[in-house]
Amino acid sequence: MSIQNAVVDMEEYIWNDGGIYRMRGWRAADAGENPVFEAFDEKGVPVEVILQDVRRADVAEIYPQYRDRADHLGFLLTIPDLEAYMESHEGLTIRLTLGQEERVLTSMTGTELKNAYQDASLCYKLDECTLSGKNILIRGWAVDALGEDRLTVTDENGQEVGEPVQRLIRNDVIEEMHLKEGYPCGFCFTMPREEFSGKKLILSMENRLTRKTYVITMSRFDYENSRRGKLRKVFKKGSFSKNRQVLKEQGLKGFVDYVREEIRTDDEKYMAWLERRRPDKKEWRRQREEQFPKTPLISIVIPLYNTKERYLKELLDSIVNQSYEHFELCLADGSTSESPGALVQKYAVHDKRIRYRKLSQNLGISENTNEAIRMATGEFLLFADHDDLLETDALYQLVKTYNEDPSLDILYTDEDLTNEDTSLFHSPRFKPEFNYDFLRSINYICHLFLVRRSLAMEAGFLKKEYEGAQDYDFILRCCERTSRIGHIPKVLYHWRAHEESTAGNQDSKSYAVKSSMDALKAHYKRMGIRGSVEFTGIFILLRTILEIEGTPKVSILIPNKDQKETLEKCLDSIYGKSTYSNFEVIIIENNSERQETFDFYEEQSLRHGNLKVVTYEGGFNYSAINNFGVRHASGDYLLFLNNDIEIITPGWMEELLGFCQRKGTGAVGGKLYYPDNTVQHAGVVIGLSGFAGHVLTGRRRSDVGYFGRLKAIQDVSAVTAACMMVKRSSFEAVGGFDEDFQVSLNDVDLCMKIRKRGELIVLNPNMEAYHYESKTRGLETTPEKQERFKKEILRFRKKWKETLKAGDPYYSPNLTRVTGDCTLRGRHEVSKVWESLFPGKKED
Repeated sequence: MSIQNAVVDMEEYIWNDGGIYRMRGWRAADAGENPVFEAFDEKGVPVEVILQDVRRADVAEIYPQYRDRADHLGFLLTIPDLEAYMESHEGLTIRLTLGQEERVLTSMTGTELKNAYQDASLCYKLDECTLSGKNILIRGWAVDALGEDRLTVTDENGQEVGEPVQRLIRNDVIEEMHLKEGYPCGFCFTMPREEFSGKKLILSMENRLTRKTYVITMSRFDYENSRRGKLRKVFKKGSFSKNRQVLKEQGLKGFVDYVREEIRTDDEKYMAWLERRRPDKKEWRRQREEQFPKTPLISIVIPLYNTKERYLKELLDSIVNQSYEHFELCLADGSTSESPGALVQKYAVHDKRIRYRKLSQNLGISENTNEAIRMATGEFLLFADHDDLLETDALYQLVKTYNEDPSLDILYTDEDLTNEDTSLFHSPRFKPEFNYDFLRSINYICHLFLVRRSLAMEAGFLKKEYEGAQDYDFILRCCERTSRIGHIPKVLYHWRAHEESTAGNQDSKSYAVKSSMDALKAHYKRMGIRGSVEFTGIFILLRTILEIEGTPKVSILIPNKDQKETLEKCLDSIYGKSTYSNFEVIIIENNSERQETFDFYEEQSLRHGNLKVVTYEGGFNYSAINNFGVRHASGDYLLFLNNDIEIITPGWMEELLGFCQRKGTGAVGGKLYYPDNTVQHAGVVIGLSGFAGHVLTGRRRSDVGYFGRLKAIQDVSAVTAACMMVKRSSFEAVGGFDEDFQVSLNDVDLCMKIRKRGELIVLNPNMEAYHYESKTRGLETTPEKQERFKKEILRFRKKWKETLKAGDPYYSPNLTRVTGDCTLRGRHEVSKVWESLFPGKKED
């Protein structure tokens, strides 16, 4: 080894527990070499440090000669109680030595060390700095270890501008940085661009120890947000390949449309997307004239309470202008003000479909809504809030879908947020088809919610004891009584976000958390499901822990070829983290060549009485290897596990088994991370890149993900067999893994077969593990392997043609199919993965 093969990736100072200094990096050593870390102060006095080895698969990939030592390439060096150290020592030097060779990794004087520590008392990150519509928008987070939290925006002369910076709760940052619950570390600043005349906009964060600034030069800001600046970004050198492909596939007109789309901000893209889907006057008239075989009367039930006149007027306008006319509007008014009633009466004079009742007193949102329900005479009930908006074709789309399937008892639609003056529509909630486990994690259905009135009466009125989550409780009770539930993937409802609304301020109804938990517990009691409910700390996301029935045996199957250290880490984590005892481990040996591997097998078999090794003699075929292993398994539940998995979660087996045991569930998967704590697996989406792919990969471990997908238990189309528990009866019923899928897509195919027989595939992100698959690993490394991969893709597409055509029911058709990042689907999408495999061939 050369001492030059050592890199410091990061030095950090942490403000808790008396201060902590950390150095992260890697060093590569040849066999038999032992580089030594040494730390000392300016006087040469040795300093005690804590040294930990860290697995670095990324480094092992760059230096193949060190691949078998990947577990020991990385390092984490820590000096605890840094404040006490700085009081008794001056300066710090850390070096790495090997024989006579040495290399200084860091060296600081006492003053430099103190300044670095003080500077770390304040840290921040800008997530966005852009022109949103006509407003300057700055969003991000800032953490002040001293709790002073002084955050201002000024011009170049130090003059404060605009409204005070809004502070927000950022649960993702709180979780990642281990901050106090509810700490408002997020921030958002907006002001009209035309109101700022300065040359520089300066975001300043300071405490008594340090000050940090972010300077925005307005001339550059204006250029980057101008049409010309955005066009330059689209046509930058790195975009040539993508632009050429779009031009080739879409032609000149399509390419122009693509460029127009690319120069828009995310909000502008969504606004344009929404506008394209709104009925114009001609389409609206056509909808109004359309004669449906079934024309159910829809009762729109809305409770009023001191509703602002402007909000109420916009709501009423959005309803009376519906293209489907056969409805009644039932308004129950518990206001202390006469204003809402007076406005409604003006509308009611000209529209007899409006029914209004002034309540003698405000009964609360649940009872006010119940009074509106009692006014209803329609076949269906439709719920809305008093300050929100409907699209003018909302009822038409509901009735159209109902006519396509008159057996439906419940229908729900997508929704988004709008600001107070409805000049901006944003944050669309693109929902999956009915997803029971997702609903048990979060009230994703929300608006619009249409239910057959007879079913609603059977379920019962809204209950005051669940105030704040009364709609969640009601939706759960309705869904318990029918499986005829449909979803319209169209944004037909706009939730107005303002200071008093839940949409605008998640803490405005903090009591909703307890009510939601109580509603879900009551649901489980009615359904005879035994388990507990916890609050995740993320508004308003719940976690279910199902009780294990009995102690069924779990067979853990791990294919392996050599890689002793990798397998050892996997086994150590299984035996170290497992709190469930009735399991066996079956290592499926396949063509190992090193004697140390077989010695390790013998050692582990003697050490663990529930571990055995079986030998598969054929060449590598993942499906055949695992099918072979199952024949040697005695468990009722099969847990397929890669040898490069390291378990994180104590009780991980229970997290999987609780759901896998449940009637109607066939398989359960967990949430996997790359070694850098970014997401490797959180469910598989059918149709990504033309076949299948993982969703939200690369996100930080603390990220909530789109619609809470990274934290919510949910039903998915497939999970990876890198860590997947399957009910044995389900596995055998579908014939196990299809051995024609030798390497790829075998796990997805298995899940598809299980789903075809009517069973669910569940993702439980509370079961966490590291998957040491390389983050930069390509699809395949040789022409032969790539050809095999392409054949498996084409076979998968042929076998599941109808499913691919229909689309993944758990992933909205409004979201991109190019990647799994859950962004808005583009008009001219080009999958880099598909194009690299099948150049010039269009996805069917």
